[in-house]
Amino acid sequence: MRTRLLDDVEDDDPILSVVNLIDVFLVVIAALLLAVASSPANPFSAHTMTIIKNPGQPDMEMIVKEGEKLERYQASGAIGEGHGTKAGVAYRMKDGSMVYVPEAGTADAAR
Repeated sequence: MRTRLLDDVEDDDPILSVVNLIDVFLVVIAALLLAVASSPANPFSAHTMTIIKNPGQPDMEMIVKEGEKLERYQASGAIGEGHGTKAGVAYRMKDGSMVYVPEAGTADAAR
């Protein structure tokens, strides 16, 4: 009868359930670490990456990551303008590809 009492005490030990909870949390933490490591926005990767949020909208934002450097550009909603000269013409082909044809005078000016 004494051995039965000791067995019952070991089965009801609250420390065992805490150990099981710790094991579950370790598995969850490992899964989260793997998810962060495989994410393209991983802050520890050395890759160059560009993310565009809300493309074409007035509140569009572009995030550029080069190695450990992170830059954010926000659209002002205004139309940009600049100064320059026409360098050539681009044509969209039936298959969706683009062909650039420089103007006759621009090839000589570039040299």
